[in-house]
This record gives sequence, structure tokens and C-alpha cells, in this order.
Amino acid sequence: MSAPLIPISGLALSDRAQMGQAAEKVGCSASSCGSSAGPADMDPATWAKVKDHPCYSEEAHHYFARMHVAVAPACNIQCNYCNRKYDCANESRPGVVSERLTPEQAARKVLAVAAQVPQLSVLGIAGPGDAAYDWRRTRETFDLVSSRLPDIKLCLSSNGLALPDHIDEIVAMNIDHVTITINAIDPEIGQQIYPWIFYDGKRRTGIEAATILRDRQLKSLEMLHERGVLVKVNSVLIPGINDDHLIEVNKAVKARGAFLHNIMPLISDPAHGTHFGLTGQRGPTAAELRKVQDACAGGANLMRHCRQCRADAVGLLGEDRGQDFTLDKLPETIEDTPEARAAYREWVAEERRDRATAAQFAEAATEPVETPTLFAVCTRGSGRINLHFGKATEFQIYEAGADGIRFVGHRRADNYCLGGHGDSERMDEVIRVLEGVPYILCAKIGEGPRARLAAAGIEAIDSLAQDYIETAVAAVLASRNACLGRSAESA
Repeated sequence: MSAPLIPISGLALSDRAQMGQAAEKVGCSASSCGSSAGPADMDPATWAKVKDHPCYSEEAHHYFARMHVAVAPACNIQCNYCNRKYDCANESRPGVVSERLTPEQAARKVLAVAAQVPQLSVLGIAGPGDAAYDWRRTRETFDLVSSRLPDIKLCLSSNGLALPDHIDEIVAMNIDHVTITINAIDPEIGQQIYPWIFYDGKRRTGIEAATILRDRQLKSLEMLHERGVLVKVNSVLIPGINDDHLIEVNKAVKARGAFLHNIMPLISDPAHGTHFGLTGQRGPTAAELRKVQDACAGGANLMRHCRQCRADAVGLLGEDRGQDFTLDKLPETIEDTPEARAAYREWVAEERRDRATAAQFAEAATEPVETPTLFAVCTRGSGRINLHFGKATEFQIYEAGADGIRFVGHRRADNYCLGGHGDSERMDEVIRVLEGVPYILCAKIGEGPRARLAAAGIEAIDSLAQDYIETAVAAVLASRNACLGRSAESA
């Protein structure tokens, strides 16, 4: 049950100033990586690979952008949740692209993005097929980009079937991050997810296909780990098929050295034309997803901030600027701006220190929370409350509990405001999405949506705009506790 709602009209400026002054006296705490690991928990070389990668560090995703280029259309397996439609600019799901690119086109596009988006830190190839199976295009793209942009990290995603054939090249090319999708380690379950694979010149089905795929995936993970490459394992949660089994997957990938395990919800819409979508296989609820994630606690570190990106996504996680950089919009002449990226990274380093200090003080100043309390946050990055409620297309969810204040996931909903006016149906969806969340923190909100949220038991707070998220959560808890204390004294 959620903590009781206490109306909060704002915090005293003196209280907030005191928090800021005290924060200056506190040392910098470790920033989160995936779940809770930070620089104190790993060697400097590993931390250097992780700290600016938005997928491998939850903290980094507030600051850094990724870019995917769709140069690898060929795939060697069929998944029941996948349909690689072409030219679906309004869809946000893996395998979808608006433009398939040659390596030369992709390199030019990466240069253009890097020149205009100083937050860019990672180039990934995630399809729309399989980056390891369509290896020639993947390798050529990385070679072209790394020769021009040596400061951009390289990353690829694969189903793992062809991956063991390219481990030496991956290491030689300084590809530090590889994602492998592993949905099952039990072939009986795997055959329900994969109707066929193409391996060793032959299409294979059933238990045989699922066994070969499983063995190649685990072999890839072991080989990459042995060579010092960080591996993130993706698993799609499919209710009734692999939901209970994913606990065993988590244990297996941890034992083989996975750096992170990302358990993602099945996207199952009949309009997408996938087998699961057309046969009525539903995706998990937010509660079901979290239940499985929580059940894996103590196993491989979990990634909870994944956005299930398109194969041509550009920008911070949670945003997609891909349509701003289609081939027809690229300038004739592209000049790289490495000094802009360097300056941005220096700013991030300072901002991280400030945020970590503020968060540490907030944690220390917060009384223990007996009943975990959820907060929905409207943010466009930098770890701050800096987005208008009406413009939010997703809400980052934080939990204040016995373990302190921590990020636990995100929930999507279409933005409430359209052309300056609120949409009633969209508000209904926002309220549904925020079920069980008693507070929403935003930079600004109108009185109309504030009242609608209040009627649904959700208090909207915009008096903490531009504050760090952790500091704001701690301030709300402090104000709530003060109100509860005064109520108890007057009773």
C-alpha cells in the first residue's frame, strides 16, 4: 500500500539552501552502473568503458546519447516477436528502421550526428537483422567510423548464433560492448520462441534449432568475457512461456560473466504483424515485469532503464531524433567538432560530482521509509526535474525505500499536451500508466491536469523544478514526514 498522501505546496527556501550547503561538505558517492555498481566496485579500465555508455550505466543515460545505424539487414534466425517492417518512422521497437544504409552512408550520418549532438558517446549496430551474421557490413561501418571518430565507443547487438566466428575481430577492433539476446536456456522453451534458425548452411527447427542457438549464445558470452569485452544479455519476458524461466537464465549468464542482464517486456501488438501479436500472446504488465526483475536480485546485475530502441535510434534513451538525420537532411559538408564533445564531457564530470554529492546528502538526511514510495519523474536528462508534465512521453520511476532512493524503471505514455491543449483520452492513459504511484515530479503543470491527477490519488509537484531527482524525492519525504508529525502532535 502506498504511503498516505500529504499535500505539498512547496518547500521552504531555507531548507533547500541548507541541503545544498551541507552537500558541499560531503564526499562524492559512487554513481550507479546498471543497478548499483560504481567506480568503487570495479577496476578503472572497466569503469572507463562503462561510465559514458547510456546502456551500461543507469547514471550515464541521463547525460549521454547513443546512435544506431541500420546497416545489417540479414538475419539468421526467426523470432516469434519480431517483424522487421521497413519505413515505420512512428514505431519505437527493435528491428524497425526508416532507412537501410550502406556502410558509407552510415559513416556519413554518424559524422553528421556527432557534429550536432555533443552528447553522442556510443555507436551501435543492432540490425535491423543481426550485426554478427551480416558481418561484412558491420565491420566496414565500424572501420570507417573509428578512423574518423576515435572517441566514440563501438557496440553491437546479436542473437549470438554467428558471434563465435568473429570474437577475434571484435577484440581487435576495440569493440568494448556486445549485447546478446538470450531468451531461454531450456530448448523446450526456446522452440516456442524461435520457429527456425539458419546454421551451417541449413535451416533447422524445433529442439535441434533451440539447442544449437542456446549453445552458441552461451559460448559467445564465455568467449567475450574471457577476452575482456563487456556483455549485456537481453531477455524478452513472454508471459506463460519464459517468465518463470528467466530466473534460471539470469543465473546462467551471471555464471558465464555477463556484465548486465536486461529483462524487457514483450511488445505484442497485432498491428506489428508478429507471430505473437497475431496469435494473441500478450505482453507483461509493469507489475509482472518488476516481479521477475526483483526475483533475479542477487544474480546478474539488472538493467532497468532500457527503452527497447529502434535499429536507427538517435539521441538520449527515451528520445529518438532519427528523423532529424535522414540522408536527405544531412549537410553537403560535414565538419567534425571533437572539441564540443570534449567540453560537454568535462561539464558532465562536474555535474556528476555535484549530483552525487547532493544525492548522498539527501540519502543521509532522509529518515528510513518503512513503506516503499514511488515517484514518477518528468525529465529530459541530466538527472534533474526539467520537463513540463504535458510534454512527457515517459515517466522515470524512482522508489524511496529501506535501500534508499533508487531508479526502478520507466513507464511510457503519449504526451498529454497536443498543440497547446490537453487531450482527455491521453490523460486517462497517463493515469492508468501511473497506477500505484502517489507522486509525480515535474517542471510545470497546469491546474486542469493537476486536478485530474489529484482525483486519481496522484499529487503533482512542480515546486522543485530543476532540482536533482534524488534531492527532490528526499525533500518531498521530509515535508511529508513533517506534516505527519504535526498531525500526530495535534491529535
